[in-house]
Amino acid sequence: MTTAKPVALTSSEPAAVLDAITSEVLRNAFVTAVDLMAEQLLRTSYSFVIHARDFSGALSDAEGATVAQGSQDVAVQVGTLHFSARAVLESFPGDIFEGDVFVLNDPYVGGTHFNDVRVLRPIFVDGELLAIAQSNGHWADVGGAAPGSFDTAAVEHFGEGLRITPVRVWSRGRYLADVARLIAANTRAPSDAEGDLLAQAEATRVCEREVLRLIAKYGRDAVLAAFEESQAYVERIVRRRVGDLPDGYWEAQDFIDSDPRTGDELVPIRVGMRITGDTIHYDLSGSHPAVGNFLNSAFGGTFSAVVAGTKTFFPDVPLNSGFYRALVVDFGPEGTVVNASWPTAVTGFYAGPYEKIVNAIFQIWSEIIPERAISTSFNLEYLLVGGRDVRRGRSGQFMYYDWMAGGWGGRNGKDGSNATASIFGVGHAIQSIEMQERSSPILTGRCELRTDSAGPGEFRGGLGQVKEVSLTDCEGAVLSYCSDRARSVITGTRGGLPSCPHGLSINPLSPDGRYLGALASRLPVEPGDSLERPSAGGGGFGEPLNRKPEAVRLDVVDGYVSIDRARKDYGVVIVPDSDDPDLFHVDEIGTASERRRIRGERVDALRTDPEAIAEMYVNGELNELDLVRQFGVILDWGSGRLLRRTTQQFREVLLNRCASFWGQ
Repeated sequence: MTTAKPVALTSSEPAAVLDAITSEVLRNAFVTAVDLMAEQLLRTSYSFVIHARDFSGALSDAEGATVAQGSQDVAVQVGTLHFSARAVLESFPGDIFEGDVFVLNDPYVGGTHFNDVRVLRPIFVDGELLAIAQSNGHWADVGGAAPGSFDTAAVEHFGEGLRITPVRVWSRGRYLADVARLIAANTRAPSDAEGDLLAQAEATRVCEREVLRLIAKYGRDAVLAAFEESQAYVERIVRRRVGDLPDGYWEAQDFIDSDPRTGDELVPIRVGMRITGDTIHYDLSGSHPAVGNFLNSAFGGTFSAVVAGTKTFFPDVPLNSGFYRALVVDFGPEGTVVNASWPTAVTGFYAGPYEKIVNAIFQIWSEIIPERAISTSFNLEYLLVGGRDVRRGRSGQFMYYDWMAGGWGGRNGKDGSNATASIFGVGHAIQSIEMQERSSPILTGRCELRTDSAGPGEFRGGLGQVKEVSLTDCEGAVLSYCSDRARSVITGTRGGLPSCPHGLSINPLSPDGRYLGALASRLPVEPGDSLERPSAGGGGFGEPLNRKPEAVRLDVVDGYVSIDRARKDYGVVIVPDSDDPDLFHVDEIGTASERRRIRGERVDALRTDPEAIAEMYVNGELNELDLVRQFGVILDWGSGRLLRRTTQQFREVLLNRCASFWGQ
């Protein structure tokens, strides 16, 4: 089957010629219309996930091409909204009328995953379809086997939740309550689902109102011309900047932890990129077949990752379909981890291929535009617990839905950002702990920066966090943990070192405590159970032994780096003041000696027998960070079992991305 999929509509002739000032006024007015839609949704949504800004919006032209997106929308969604608009147009040819509103969440026609529900309102003037307003929000639950609709073990989408192909929910202004009830009834919180549907529909009405106001003020032809000019403006900027870069071919790869079908082996996500003239060609055809769980991506999520990774290196350029016109993407054959087809499970695309593609693209563009170079950033993770909230009586269902901030990669000349929203969507807010405790029978014991989580480098990565929560008054509760990077640990760039593994532990201080790893699904939990997990820091950038000792000392003072890891990772010997335990000094002679020792031993350490290293870990002689950063050894962190093939692959990454730059 052909792998070609159109990612943007080609430009068309404008309906009128606009002066530069009117064009700019209208271009910004379109963004404002989408932002107003976002503000409406933020204040009327029922889902706490949408309230935490897991939403996006778009204004499209009559062909479905995106004219404007919101200024704070979640990055993972905006690169897919034109696909949704096109899916509605193709599903209802000649059968779309004023007052109609449509809904869909289908990832196989260009969406992301089933929780991301899109509501679209066609905008008419004098009986002519001129535009489409679209509101996309992440519903907290859309059914399926697990609360929150994240069944990490799902192989096919039937266990992930309700698949909504394009369907009409308002017909010529009349609310089709039976259709809405059918959708809502297949969720665990039907009143919230219908509430979000209504909130999103009203948000699109706000955008419609603004577009009609602009048409009344400037005229139909001027607005239609501005639709096309807004896209052409972005296309011109991107093509001009790309055209100024040298032609060439680059490639990079990142990894998912494993495929359950094969076990001990990292799953490669390969990205090739070629610049030819003023066009960027991406090739993902070398990626692994679809994996046997939910960590797959359909083409829409993959395209969104390509857009987000590329856009990071063009931060001042507006984003609409004009940006997409400069991209040519080969998704590879259907059935791969980056081009999954029906009915392959895809809900975990965000933790699987999405952020791996983005980080691989970061690697590529860091070579092309080194002044903007950035190392690998942490991977988004989710903890979901659902059951009955005893505090609310028999009908008191709850869903605790938590994601953490983490560290971004070190940059060329600057440390990475600490505890920041993931590259999945920088506008994604971190939820209030107080709000979580009020809405769910959960008590947060700690949520703090995690010392030593930042990947060491001349410019270290940002720090991740560690969070611990306990269950209180609940019954029949089950958890799902949706993550990655327990094995494909965040790595550094140009000599920088890795961060730390992800993974959830239950009752970690108890003799019966268990390490669950990066994926768990529908696991029963009880009141009193403690759940603890870290978020990774960002990868280090540059040779760690080139970091200024004073910078390392200040990191120790701030609690970012421990005295032990200052010595092991940076070769900096820190000595506490004998009179004041809050003061620290650098032992310059000891530091010079330690750095000489590390330079002489570190490459050989990556060739040490991994069995011997694993045994030292089990015996307590080495810790997790020793294995990852010094020896490049990956274990099943719960049992201590050596993952030999994974270790081989991880060491290859360290030799290529780290060791080859040491000494520079």
